[in-house]
This record gives sequence, C-alpha cells and structure tokens, in this order.
Amino acid sequence: MKLFFHKLTHWEYWPFLVVYIPVYFLWAFYALKARSIFFFNACNPTIKNGGFMMESKKEIYDLIPPQYYPKTELINEGSSYEKVLDVIHESGLQFPMIAKPDIGLRGSAVKKINTSEELKSYTSKAGFDYLVQDLIPYPNEIGVFYVRYPHQKEGRITGIVAKEFLIVTGNGISTIEELIKENPRYELQLNVLKREYGNKLQTIPAQGEKMNLVPYGNHARGAKFIDGSEWITPELNKTLNRICLQIDGFYFGRIDLMYNSLEELERGEYFSIVELNGAGSEPTHIYDPKHSIFFAWKELFRHITYMFEISVENHKRGFPYLEHKIGMKEYRMHLKQSKKIVNF
Repeated sequence: MKLFFHKLTHWEYWPFLVVYIPVYFLWAFYALKARSIFFFNACNPTIKNGGFMMESKKEIYDLIPPQYYPKTELINEGSSYEKVLDVIHESGLQFPMIAKPDIGLRGSAVKKINTSEELKSYTSKAGFDYLVQDLIPYPNEIGVFYVRYPHQKEGRITGIVAKEFLIVTGNGISTIEELIKENPRYELQLNVLKREYGNKLQTIPAQGEKMNLVPYGNHARGAKFIDGSEWITPELNKTLNRICLQIDGFYFGRIDLMYNSLEELERGEYFSIVELNGAGSEPTHIYDPKHSIFFAWKELFRHITYMFEISVENHKRGFPYLEHKIGMKEYRMHLKQSKKIVNF
C-alpha cells in the first residue's frame, strides 16, 4: 500500500499512456497538418522510422564514428552459445560486458554480464537479436537532447538529464534487501532485483561499501533522473555539434553518454556514447521529481513541435513520410517485439 501511494503521488511513475493524454491531441493536430500519422519518419532520414519504432541499435551505432562508442557486436536470434563465444573472442570483448536487445524498449532486457555462465543464460533466454558491448568505464551518465533543423549549420542542446544509479551503501548491519527497502524508488525494483540477484540480496555489505545494483541509467530500472539543463554551456554545445554533425541524417534525438567529468566532457574528452535515440526520444529531464506534470507537458509539447517542424522541412527536401499501411505494419511489429523483451 505504501508503494501504491508513492506511485500515485509521484507522476513520474504514472503509466505512459496516462502521462501522454494531452500529447495525443497535439500529435493529432500535427498529423492532420502533415496528412500523415507517421510524419516522424522524415525526422532522421538515415534511421529506420526516424528512430521512433523498430529501429536497430546496431544500425544506429554504424552511423556514429567508432571512436565515440564502445566495441559492440550483434548476435542474431537463435545463435548458439558456441557461436556467441566465437563472436566475443574474435572481437576482443571482455567480461564484464553489457547485453541488450538490438531493438529495445525502455531498458527492458538490458543486463550486465559478469561471467560466461551469465552469458550462456542470457543467450538461452533471448528470443530476439541482441548486442554484446564493452562495459563503459566512466562513472557518470547523462542524456543530452539535441535538435538541429536541416537548414541550420549547427544544432543545439535543448535539455540534459543526469542519472543517479540504483546504488545502496552498506552500514554493516542491514542486508542488501533491507537497504533497498529504505528507498521507495529502489523498493519498486525489488521483484526484478530478486530475480536477478537471488540470495545475494541477503548479504550484509560492510560499512560504507557501495553496491551498484543496476549499472545503467534507466528510469524504469530504478535510476533517479535529475534535470541538469543548467549544465548547457557554449563549450558543451560545441562538443555535441562536433559529434552530431558527423552522424549523417541525424537531426532530432537524445544521446545518452557516460563521462568522467563535466569539464572533460565539455572538451570532448573521456566520454562514450551509450545510445543514440531518435524520434521516439523523450526529453527525460522532465522526470526530475522536482518537476510538475505541467512542466512535463510543456517540454513534451516543445520537443514534439521540434520533431514535427524538422520532419516537414526534410519532407520538403524529398524525404518521405511513412505510408499509412507500412506504418501500421511497423507498429504491429513494434508491439510484438515489445512483448518479447518486456518480461525478459
């Protein structure tokens, strides 16, 4: 009951479909203007469906200069464990590593793989194409929303979200599970953590020992999102432009990256891209607990307007919107893919 009221009184936990109710009306308005529900296809012309649904992470990585992201290999659905080991050995990937669906959904089925046994387990359960990827060594993660109109030589950052991982700190007395229950945000993840860690949650960390139970910044997996938009500086804009202008056909989306320090990131040093998300990106700084639902709606309206205007401009330059029949087929495939991974 405690967790129910916590979710009820914190809109960041409300169902996606509820939060987006006002947005549907704006989307309908823009769809009428564009004469296409699927206008977003023209937003990022080099990314499948503009990056709104059914886009391959591997295909997006292939658009990015390789020095900006960790070593990544695609594993096709149905690959044997022996085949996976061959791919890993040939590529030079090392444990620990990250495994995640090639076509993902809000952090579902993203796992840190520490051992060959964990890799074997992931392989046996994965009913989808997935990626294996070097673990990024930097301690901090942010999501940077980037917008550039096609006629512009440079774009700009429109929002930054900082991410606090699901980390518990030992007191020498409490078990990991008891420490998790001290924070409602963490306790909401307890069932998932029990499946992942099992009896390890009954161990007692030493005084001051920190344990990162979910080493990736995903809100649906317990990370706390903090609005870091005050970190936008001319230097950081310059660095993001230097990166994004090398990514052909990318105009709108959020780049999640890990970094060592903000000062080094501003200089374009000691960072790595976790993912690039296209038209389906949210301005995730809205999920900072300090923000109201009205702030969230304002930011969602602002960014959907950017997406619409960029799509229209690209459409005038010859890039098509998705045909309705194809768009509906892609949407049905998206729903099918989501069911595969959401309860992994």
